Amino acid sequence: MAIIVNLDVMLAKRKMSLTELSENVGITMSNLSILKKGKAKAIRFSTLEAICAVLECQPGDILEYENNP
Repeated sequence: MAIIVNLDVMLAKRKMSLTELSENVGITMSNLSILKKGKAKAIRFSTLEAICAVLECQPGDILEYENNP
């Protein structure tokens, strides 16, 4: 996949668990886990906005594009 999800990196930087993020954002643990593992096919802007608000980061801190030739 060309889009890399760095959610685990941001969680570590903020010293926050996936459970805490789930409670603060209002998204189920299973959905966050799918996103964290890079298995998600899409993410709503409202979800991305909520995650960024809780983690106090930018979308680019969580999502990265990798160009594989």
